[in-house]
Amino acid sequence: MKKRGLLFIGLVAMLAFACSGNSEDDVLGEIEDAVNEDVSDVLNLPASYYNYSNPALPAHFRNGQTANIDNTPGSNPVTDEGATLGRVLFYDRKLSANNTIACASCHLQENGFSDPDQFSTGFEGGLTGRNSMGLSNARYYDNGRFFWDERAATLEDQVLMPIQDGVEMGMTLDELVVKLQSEDYYEILFQDAFGSPEVTSEKISLALSQFVRSMVSYQSPYDEGLIAVGGDEDDDFPNFSAIENRGKDLFFSGRTQCSNCHETATFSGDRARNNGLDAILSDLGVGGANGRAQDNGEFKTGSLRNIALGAPYMHDGRFSTLREVVEFYNSGIQNSPNLDNRLRMGNGGVRRMNLSPQDIDALVAFLETLTDPTFIEDPKFSDPFVDQ
Repeated sequence: MKKRGLLFIGLVAMLAFACSGNSEDDVLGEIEDAVNEDVSDVLNLPASYYNYSNPALPAHFRNGQTANIDNTPGSNPVTDEGATLGRVLFYDRKLSANNTIACASCHLQENGFSDPDQFSTGFEGGLTGRNSMGLSNARYYDNGRFFWDERAATLEDQVLMPIQDGVEMGMTLDELVVKLQSEDYYEILFQDAFGSPEVTSEKISLALSQFVRSMVSYQSPYDEGLIAVGGDEDDDFPNFSAIENRGKDLFFSGRTQCSNCHETATFSGDRARNNGLDAILSDLGVGGANGRAQDNGEFKTGSLRNIALGAPYMHDGRFSTLREVVEFYNSGIQNSPNLDNRLRMGNGGVRRMNLSPQDIDALVAFLETLTDPTFIEDPKFSDPFVDQ
């Protein structure tokens, strides 16, 4: 891991050296100590950066379909310095107009970076119109779009939009740049991440995106079991109970079609889909964003990683438990002209899974194996502020 760089103001160092009578190394050391003390009063950062850029991912993340759906652009790879800056920005309430709301206010680590409330509370107490999506494995999504209605073409676009939202954080980007430029610790962090202390909205976007993409969850019981059987999900996992293995078999079966929408080792989708929540659409989803009537009711198919920590569920938080979600897919899907064809029978009717109560229990038990206890307690994703 790389030693944390420090910002040295050349003119100050030269003057100090000329006037002090001390060696240049002594003067630079004093400046370094002073800067370190100033930062440590505000931020609890390690002496060496955490490893964000090259985590020890298992083979089922590094190879095959999972690697192919990584939406990291070549122009913004995850770096240790950039993600560290992104971590500070993510938890900094100064990103809101009245210093009360951070990105982390609506995306809590202990909840898989989702919000346990149905709707999130903004900087003046207003509520968002939709439930905050979990961020676990956000980098693995086939079309790379973000928000429930996929209105953001990239993560780099998405991370700036809540900041400017009139309910969520209430800032303009120009106001934000001026605000952050006045903080000494940001001069140091921007220098380390981008080679210049200058704060810009583009750099804020790049750093926040790097931190969110670094949130890769890969140490759940499911991962342990998949590794144990050499990557063959059809085999019983030795670390699973009988009910968990039964749920795994159901999840990957043609009977449920669960894995047709939640694909690869990340259990994420390829695009927005209409999952039959309502026969008459009141929230237009992708169609509402893009004006295509045929797409009404389509919403992003997010990752199921840490889903047991992410209640409530769906874009409007209508379901309180995983069991309610499974029961909906079992017998509650509503027909509409825009229903995804994966949920429709050949005769035009709605697919029913005909699960028994025991089958539903098994599916819920399997979904709970996607919880990653290491991820939700990892200090590199935690709040770095000493007192906020």
